[in-house]
Amino acid sequence: MDTNFIDFVVVGGGAAGFFGALSAKAAAPASSVCLLEKSASLLSKVKVSGGGRCNVTHACFDPKQLILNYPRGSKSLLGPFTRFQPRDTIAWFAERGVELKEEPDGRMFPTTDQSQTIIDCLVGEAKKLGVEIRFRQSIEAICKVDGGFELTLKEAQKLLCRRLLLATGSHPQGYVFAEQLGHTIQPPVPSLFTFNIPNSPLNDLAGISVQLATVSLEDSPFEYQGPLLITHWGFSGPAVLKLSAWGARWLHARGYKATVRINWAGAASQETVKKELQTVRQMSPSQLIGATHLFGLPKNLWKRLLELAGVDGRARLSGVGNELLSRLATRLTQDRYSIEGKTTHKEEFVTCGGVTLDEVNFKTLESRLCPGLHFAGEILDIDGITGGFNFQAAWTTGWLAGCSNSHYLS
Repeated sequence: MDTNFIDFVVVGGGAAGFFGALSAKAAAPASSVCLLEKSASLLSKVKVSGGGRCNVTHACFDPKQLILNYPRGSKSLLGPFTRFQPRDTIAWFAERGVELKEEPDGRMFPTTDQSQTIIDCLVGEAKKLGVEIRFRQSIEAICKVDGGFELTLKEAQKLLCRRLLLATGSHPQGYVFAEQLGHTIQPPVPSLFTFNIPNSPLNDLAGISVQLATVSLEDSPFEYQGPLLITHWGFSGPAVLKLSAWGARWLHARGYKATVRINWAGAASQETVKKELQTVRQMSPSQLIGATHLFGLPKNLWKRLLELAGVDGRARLSGVGNELLSRLATRLTQDRYSIEGKTTHKEEFVTCGGVTLDEVNFKTLESRLCPGLHFAGEILDIDGITGGFNFQAAWTTGWLAGCSNSHYLS
């Protein structure tokens, strides 16, 4: 066999590329399938995901509900998710001896709580099926030729293939290749990041979390509820990360300078909060307001919010008048902070942007402009919120891209 001619070449050794290579080889066992990885290691995001535990997917099994977790790409993913969704991901790993467990928030991890379990499974499956993996592959150019594609590697080495899958994630080179093959790229900008609030009066409370807060971007339609974490640089936690995903382009256009509004009382209105404060005052008039810490707020945060509202925490509730309670209710439900930039966790970086979706056939993930070219994963203009959704999009698009080539490769 000519080692420089491959039936199916995958560029990118991440989750989407790996699953594309495995599904292509499984669908057409007699074909040659080769995965090209630019670095010396595979599945780097899998390795660090979920704090090293790997958030494989999310326990959401209704495709119509599942797509609601994708700020970009939701409509395009509906069809693919009817063919390969989280239930199929769970079954795929279970068939290979890897059980997943569901956490209270719906995230799913291997029962070992080790991302290496997922990596070992995928690499083991590649060896079992006979997928060739080549490391440190520097691709200089990709050209469409009769019968397939020609890849120019370092030192002018040529590699020919019949079908090609680009699964290069958010690496700029992948976008260049896609453009050279005729595609339009939606400008990539960061998604899933934390908010920098350098002048926040809460920064010394780093590490304190609130289980349910409503976080919104002022003068925008973007709002999200969920856990919030105070950091020494500003705000993080699922609510902030998800809000950053929905508002990724909006925030980018404003240079990551905006006002974030926080309702520390969850979904309660200002009027509801004021009435609850009045009720507590009526029931426990002699209690110190600083010792009350309502709405599930940690004690130190409650004291700081009192201070910011101009309420003396040492005062008894009976001595706190309606005007002060109104001011406190405003602080609790409409607390405002100035965002002055973002912080991304480099290893788990997610990008909004990529190959324009209407240029791709989502039944096969094949290009509508360049026959034989497929895309999977983050190179597409698809991104999900935190919670396993980005990996699920990678598994699904990789699986479809690989399987759809069976009749070409057999």
